[in-house]
Amino acid sequence: MDASSTFQDTLPISSDALLEQLRTLGLSFTYHEHVPLRTVEDAKGVERGLIEDGETPFRVKNLYLRDKKKRNYLITLEQDREIDLKALGARLGVGNLSFGSADRLLENLGIRPGAVSPLAMATGGSKGVRLFIDAAAQKADRIYMHPLVNDRTIGMTPADLLAYFAQIDVAPEWLDLDA
Repeated sequence: MDASSTFQDTLPISSDALLEQLRTLGLSFTYHEHVPLRTVEDAKGVERGLIEDGETPFRVKNLYLRDKKKRNYLITLEQDREIDLKALGARLGVGNLSFGSADRLLENLGIRPGAVSPLAMATGGSKGVRLFIDAAAQKADRIYMHPLVNDRTIGMTPADLLAYFAQIDVAPEWLDLDA
């Protein structure tokens, strides 16, 4: 099954339900539909049409990772940031990290490969997934991410994203990779 909105009703929380929740909470976001995007390179092909003139965007790449103790992590980084998993595990104090499987991704974050997003903490928070976000996101005007499917992108201010996390009882940890 693909990660597009065609199959959103097979997810624990549909993209439509998430978007309605954001609206109900009074959180602002821009909304864009596009072809399904599976990789950062795919995203770069459409993102020019998403970003508003003059804004400082934060375009994400997301890593669903596990450690040897089977603890789960969602790492949200700036899309062009290079990352060494061994060094990241040491920095987080969790040892060696590896990518989680597609089955675990669906079980723990309620999404499919290609749609990984910090918004998946809507499911991940109750499953004990720890969220780390690149500290550079705090300086952006808008953070662009998938709303649980890979044929839609929304842009939210850091303040609105943090307000959403507060509503779902998720406390992201900031990861300062430039220090």
